[in-house]
Amino acid sequence: MSEMSERALDLEPGEKLIESFSGNTKTYVKEHVMLAALGAVVISGALMAMGNPHAWTGVVGSVAAIGVRGLYVAKEQLGFTWHLTNRRLIGPDGRTILLTSIDKVNVIFTAAQMVTLTGDKYMLKYQADAKATQAAIDRARGA
Repeated sequence: MSEMSERALDLEPGEKLIESFSGNTKTYVKEHVMLAALGAVVISGALMAMGNPHAWTGVVGSVAAIGVRGLYVAKEQLGFTWHLTNRRLIGPDGRTILLTSIDKVNVIFTAAQMVTLTGDKYMLKYQADAKATQAAIDRARGA
């Protein structure tokens, strides 16, 4: 990251930017395709179990719903960037999580989830490699 971008983050004296994490477009699309497929199976199965002769509508409805949702929120979700420094994580809306307040970092599908000592949870969604994101945060916090 350039020096100008580091200044834009308003880092404290002695604080260094280690890495930045944004949502990955390819991962975002793959996850939505999986959700649409899973939804198609579940909804079509439910329609068949109810005796509906038009169970194929479950496939159409699931793909349409997940597709519209995916297009609608893509810009927002993929625009979120978290910045990891040697002291804290700085979130997309300026929220700050001190590394010393992170209890653990979990991987949930394509997301890295931070759990704080107070039980608050934060998600870095649609990571290309969520385990690498987890490892980078764990290294920074000395875990």
